[in-house]
Amino acid sequence: MKQLILASSSPRRKQLLELANLRFQILASHIDEQIHETKSPEQAVQLLAYRKAKAVADHYPHSYVIGADTVVVYQDNILGKPKTEEEAAAMLRMLSGNEHHVLTGVAILSPNGQSLFVEKTKVFFWDLTEEEIFDYIATGEPMDKAGAYGIQGRAALFVKRIEGDYFNVVGLPLSRTVREVKRLGW
Repeated sequence: MKQLILASSSPRRKQLLELANLRFQILASHIDEQIHETKSPEQAVQLLAYRKAKAVADHYPHSYVIGADTVVVYQDNILGKPKTEEEAAAMLRMLSGNEHHVLTGVAILSPNGQSLFVEKTKVFFWDLTEEEIFDYIATGEPMDKAGAYGIQGRAALFVKRIEGDYFNVVGLPLSRTVREVKRLGW
């Protein structure tokens, strides 16, 4: 069997690939995730996903390497992972009662070519109270997640509805990723 590598240390991406019953190994890429040039959110996630995959694929050229990057976008502004609880609260206030997009760039590099794509999911939040925001922040859950929330955790209660791929919001558009890996010959 050909080697499949996830170029990510994300526990959520690991769980999703395990859900698909795939045999893979994890080799985090440890790249600089800053985008120094001006890019659209779509271009930014695609570029970061490619950089992550390429950093690993350069050392494993005969393997299939998956790189991914996920961001939350509200009114054309990228909301990354909050650095402080205050920043998390500000992000959640922005998202409260509004719609936003979750974008995941995916790069699959293989001996048979590559697949690069961006998956976009629209998420609608209920109006949140200050108590809900602070109770959620007190759990610590929002601190390592883009947009300061994880749909698969307690923040599921904030989501009114979504349009698109649920797993994309978790961190990896699973079915499309698996189909692309197989299309490339894995």
